[in-house]
Amino acid sequence: MARIRFAAGVLAGAAVLRLMAGPGLLNYDTLYALVWGRQLAHGTAPDLEVAIAPTPHPLANVLATLLSPLSSWQDGGLHGQAAATVVVAVAYVALALLGWVVFALGREWFNAAAGALAAAIVLTRVPVLDFGARAYVDIPFLVLVLTALLVETRRPRAGGPVLGLLALAGLLRPEAWLFSAVYLLWLLWPGLRSAARRAGPRRSAAWRDAAPLIVLVASAPLLWALHDLLLTGDPLHSLTGTRDNAELLGRVTGVQHLPAGVPRRLGEILREPVLLAAAGGGLLALAWRRGRGVRLGAAAGVLALAAFCVLAAAGLPIITRYLLLTATLLAIFAGAGAFGWLDLRSGRERTWWARFAAVALVVLLAFVPSQVHRIDRLDAALARQEAIQDRLGDLVDDEQPQEPVAVPNRRPIPLLALWLDLDPRAIADAQDGVPPSGSYLVPATAQVAQDYILDRRDRDKRIPPPPAGSLLVAQNDAWRWYREP
Repeated sequence: MARIRFAAGVLAGAAVLRLMAGPGLLNYDTLYALVWGRQLAHGTAPDLEVAIAPTPHPLANVLATLLSPLSSWQDGGLHGQAAATVVVAVAYVALALLGWVVFALGREWFNAAAGALAAAIVLTRVPVLDFGARAYVDIPFLVLVLTALLVETRRPRAGGPVLGLLALAGLLRPEAWLFSAVYLLWLLWPGLRSAARRAGPRRSAAWRDAAPLIVLVASAPLLWALHDLLLTGDPLHSLTGTRDNAELLGRVTGVQHLPAGVPRRLGEILREPVLLAAAGGGLLALAWRRGRGVRLGAAAGVLALAAFCVLAAAGLPIITRYLLLTATLLAIFAGAGAFGWLDLRSGRERTWWARFAAVALVVLLAFVPSQVHRIDRLDAALARQEAIQDRLGDLVDDEQPQEPVAVPNRRPIPLLALWLDLDPRAIADAQDGVPPSGSYLVPATAQVAQDYILDRRDRDKRIPPPPAGSLLVAQNDAWRWYREP
């Protein structure tokens, strides 16, 4: 019965989040994963080195392969609509699970009120809602890592269950490799120190006991390297490809940008009132609570930030998504800043903490209207993009465009590859030149282009015009379809 109530609660939470954030849309990376999964299921090796291909995530590709029957399913003239619907639904479930695990950690480390506020903060942050509604792998990654932290909180030195969850997380994002390695070292350090003083069978037994845990820690990086090796011939493709894309797209990289970049990105996620509550909550908890949960949360936050710095040192871009874990842990301490004093005995510490909590709550409440406005803007943006995407589907539903198909820039490529059951290489990026034959799908207005395919970070915001003499085959209020005569 408890499991049924839990499942019902998660589904209800997902429905509420769907109403808050609006319609979900598959992001560029997830669309490519569905296309690659369909190709793998059909026995075709996907081209992971196509121009501006996203970083392949092994677990996402495995799950996309399992969804290949839905990715191949044709509804009218379009393929993959069923798969997209399932992925968006799962994305909202993942968001609901994120809220639950944040609440559970806050309750374990502090109290239920702190956990509830932390979950409310996380699930009302626009970047979290945005990345969740667009089905980025970062939200399931967060759920896995935070669930591992919850298991360790409830069962100190749990070992295998924690490392198993981190191994799965490590097939979505590489930061989990560092988390696993540090956790294993902490787990085994007392026993290994003791075994080092011994000789013979006792030392061998210590290493035998540690072997399964070491295998779990090594599994994610080794499987990721094997995945890249089998599909590209380069076991380091994900690292080098991500670095190359960051340079090509002009993303901010390098440790020299961390001092300014980290606070700004955390501010983008949490906003200033939450950072204030988190700073106060963290300092007060470390000074006056000092329980194991507080120490565990602080250590996890430091490790998450260290992992972000390692990625930056490796040449990966400094982007907001990579700081979601740090921001989520800060949100839990923000909940503590507001309600961590409730469990303290009467006295000076409780009084001062309550005074800080009153200030923090006033500031948090003062920013609620602006946060509601931000969520409304996200809802409107997602609805607008869904409408534009639907109009593109209407245009190509009745008749498949003649190949090669050209589009104004890279962003619609994986969507059209999924819909039209094409290899992404059969779709041309017009910024590299419109092919002399085939079809060209272009936004009907500059506003459509701005709302759907352009990004403020793009170096090249051109919408190449159709070649002279092209015939207008079909059009609607959002898209035009040209064909060579």
